[in-house]
Amino acid sequence: MTQPTTRRTVLATSAAALAVGCVGCGAENDKSSPATDTAVSRTPASPSASTSPAADSFTQEELAKTTDIPQGGGKIFKKEKVVVTQPKKGEFKAFSAICTHQGCTVAKVADGTIDCPCHGSRFHVTDGSVAHGPATKPLPKKSIKVEGNSIRLT
Repeated sequence: MTQPTTRRTVLATSAAALAVGCVGCGAENDKSSPATDTAVSRTPASPSASTSPAADSFTQEELAKTTDIPQGGGKIFKKEKVVVTQPKKGEFKAFSAICTHQGCTVAKVADGTIDCPCHGSRFHVTDGSVAHGPATKPLPKKSIKVEGNSIRLT
């Protein structure tokens, strides 16, 4: 004997079908989503391309010339997901270019701040701390090495 279908059964089945159907939706098709940029970084490097961390600092390609980074401002390197700033003449700092609010890539460096276009968060060029929310956490620091006129990500 079959039991009649209840509203609870219909809703539970519909919700499950919807959840299964939406797995993998969203960031893959949305070109404006910050997840599009971060998905690339999740691909593991081939074993033949990996080297020891000590070797990386010697073989790392030049990120920029010191003259490329304006004093009191900075430059965003989207491919490397890093922003390099020069708060004072000859002082260079590097931070993640990924906003700590919701993962968007910051878009510009102006007036002493690193600015995120998604929700308006701004970070100080001096230390990556939050100058204006909604972000509540600073941009993580990145390691760079300045040798002569060359800036390298380490």
